[in-house]
Amino acid sequence: MNLNVKRTGIVLKPNPGRVLFRPFNFVGDQRPLRIISRVLSLTEDEVSQVLAQVTVEFQPRHQKLLDFLLHRFEQVQHLVPTDQPLTRNRQLLIGSYFTHEYSLEAAALFNPSIIPDPDQTNLPEGVLRFILSLRATGEGHISSITFRTGTIDAQGAIQVDVPTPFVSLPDLVPDASYEKALFSRKLRELGLVDGVAETILKNLGDTFTLDQLTKEIGFLRRYALHTTNEFDRTALRVLMLAQSNYQISYSKDQPISERVIFPNGPTELNGIEDARFVRFVDDDGSVTYLATYTAYDGRVTIPQLLETRDFLHFHISTLNGPEVQNKGMALFPRRIRGLYATLSRQDAENLYIMYSDDLHFWYTKEPLLKPSHPWEFLQIGNCGSPIETDAGWLVITHGVGPMRKYSIGAILLDRDNPSRVIGRLRDPLLCPDETEREGYVPNVVYSCGSLVHNGLLILPYAMSDTASSFATVPLNELLGGMK
Repeated sequence: MNLNVKRTGIVLKPNPGRVLFRPFNFVGDQRPLRIISRVLSLTEDEVSQVLAQVTVEFQPRHQKLLDFLLHRFEQVQHLVPTDQPLTRNRQLLIGSYFTHEYSLEAAALFNPSIIPDPDQTNLPEGVLRFILSLRATGEGHISSITFRTGTIDAQGAIQVDVPTPFVSLPDLVPDASYEKALFSRKLRELGLVDGVAETILKNLGDTFTLDQLTKEIGFLRRYALHTTNEFDRTALRVLMLAQSNYQISYSKDQPISERVIFPNGPTELNGIEDARFVRFVDDDGSVTYLATYTAYDGRVTIPQLLETRDFLHFHISTLNGPEVQNKGMALFPRRIRGLYATLSRQDAENLYIMYSDDLHFWYTKEPLLKPSHPWEFLQIGNCGSPIETDAGWLVITHGVGPMRKYSIGAILLDRDNPSRVIGRLRDPLLCPDETEREGYVPNVVYSCGSLVHNGLLILPYAMSDTASSFATVPLNELLGGMK
């Protein structure tokens, strides 16, 4: 069956001009000490001249740059070899030597996921406002999450808003609290509950902050004679777990296209990859926007979870259990028979489904789908969360065939029992054409999430891991093409 798949011609390309400021760090204290000493040797006039040049070159490219430079000075101030007060200009200049620009999407802007915007006010009839998340990749192949907004009209015409020229990092919530019971459960899942961990948690309250945890470890190390290698190893792992569960926030005056979620926790230092967003409606009607993503620390990839209600405040947390592994978890948009449900791909080849009574813990998996057609013989996986339709759960899939060519397909799951496949496209829904096959990773089309609007499937997709576009297909045709 030939489906009426239409490419929109919209292309979202990486823009190397969208830069953020980042700490520029050095190994050890000796080199930073020499750099600070060189700045201290300048006269005040020389300081003003160099700082003026920095300001002229870089301030128009950023918001609140001077605030960040002062913050960077405060972070290295302990290395200043004098207690004499320094002028604000000299502090700013020192801060600038420990700061650099990072072009977050210089290499690629790909693997999009689309959801309805929480704000659907002041729109013409039939128009939907959306939020599009994208994987942005820059220097060092470090990936982060960036956003775009836009609208889809009643006929399916898509318009993407022009993003702000600025990008901004969020504030790390300093006093984010941890529930001791949940934290202890996560430690048990990681095999880290021993006498040392129990000693560390013993004097903490039912809820505690990272600062309280750090101080308790410091107290035990200094005053309770816990100075063994065993203590240090366990304490480090306990701290790493806490640092991997954190909260971030933006201010309301920052447009959503300006907000970027950059790697922060120790499990994601080399990348936050392929966020699959879903509008999750709980049994009580409350709405939370969830995203599973792949955290990469430079050696290991693991799924993690992002939660937000307003795209201003985000809670990032680890996922636990023996079946939390590999890539491509995609949550269902509601509970199934009282349980959370997710698609997954633990073995890098087949598609699985999992159920759990706790969003953060996953213990068992069921095989759902194996590669069956030549275009997917190497691997099959999902392209985002299932979409509920009257006919069943529509799952956009990806398959990998000869020459590692990625194509996009679709399957249909039973609404009441999504462990049962009731429909499947025999041929790909979308394959890379001649204008899409060249890029960072050639011969790939890939998506992390679609939606249905006014009878049309809106399919954002990446082209060869470089840029992104949109395609549409009538939902009835797609469902009718399932065998």
